[in-house]
Amino acid sequence: MDIGVVLQCTPPASRVVELARLAETHGFSHAWTFDSHLLWQEPYVIYSQILAATRRISVGPMVTNPATRDWTVTASAFATLNDMFGNRTVCGIGRGDSAVRTLGGKPTTLATLRESVEVIRELGNGRSARVGDTVVRFPWAGDSELEVWVAGYGPRALALIGEVADGFILQLADPDITAWTIARVRAAAEGSGRDPESVKICVAAPAYVTDGSEAATAHAREQCRWFGGMVGNHVADIVAKYGSGGDIPSALTEYIAGRHGYDYNEHGRAGNTHADFVPDAIVDRFCLIGTADEQVARLRELEELGVDQFAVYLQHDAKTATLDAYGELVIPHIAHPITATAVAE
Repeated sequence: MDIGVVLQCTPPASRVVELARLAETHGFSHAWTFDSHLLWQEPYVIYSQILAATRRISVGPMVTNPATRDWTVTASAFATLNDMFGNRTVCGIGRGDSAVRTLGGKPTTLATLRESVEVIRELGNGRSARVGDTVVRFPWAGDSELEVWVAGYGPRALALIGEVADGFILQLADPDITAWTIARVRAAAEGSGRDPESVKICVAAPAYVTDGSEAATAHAREQCRWFGGMVGNHVADIVAKYGSGGDIPSALTEYIAGRHGYDYNEHGRAGNTHADFVPDAIVDRFCLIGTADEQVARLRELEELGVDQFAVYLQHDAKTATLDAYGELVIPHIAHPITATAVAE
């Protein structure tokens, strides 16, 4: 299993670059960022600096959207980065949340998302794409390689992911919900004639390594409670569309009953004022909180479910400590060891 990190583009940008550089030093495979241009700085500018300061780590948004950026411009940005730094980018995309809602807009339709995935991927891989009535291609991007991973929770979004996406981004680490979503994605992939195993699975959630004490656990929960509020935005859309019954896991829908609005000025911030409805049980299920051994155990459980990457949301007060703990105590223990010598049979 790969381990990635998810950063906000909070000024100064040099701090974001340094965290990504440190993550690579500790063995992290990806440095993802939020993409919300009113709330934080421009991620594609920062990607160029991360790539210049590193050698192996891949970068991309978790997640961009089809509404606030022209699809051809998005594809061009990725293809340009690939040309400059080698093929070290991945496009995470969804219907849109803070980037569109802060402008008074709404998430795009799934039909629009599907179309944008095809255009961005084809252009980002140096191939031709149809945009309206015009077929276009970057004449300079023949060596570019770009995967498009799609984020979603609801049944229709999961079906779309299985049908067209290179990867699936699930923004929570609850094993039961993870199993349900992966099953949906793989069934849709198989139904569309794809190899279900070809769709990469990325689970993303805050991780906070503690000493196991009650006090440390309580502090970590408060630092990560914001995440349940963020997920609640998407869950509220699902409940509005599908209701809270059916086969959608109750662990995903029931907890938002006490939700009372959302302030995007505090989006993704520890200690925000709109996540008090999120109970401890949801924080514990959606996030990774506990000792390094406990985190390794949860990661192994997710890996058994088919997860290819766990991406650590690093929006709390222990950024470098978490990177250090993962680098020293977690990543080495989830790697599959390769021995230098073996006894011949």
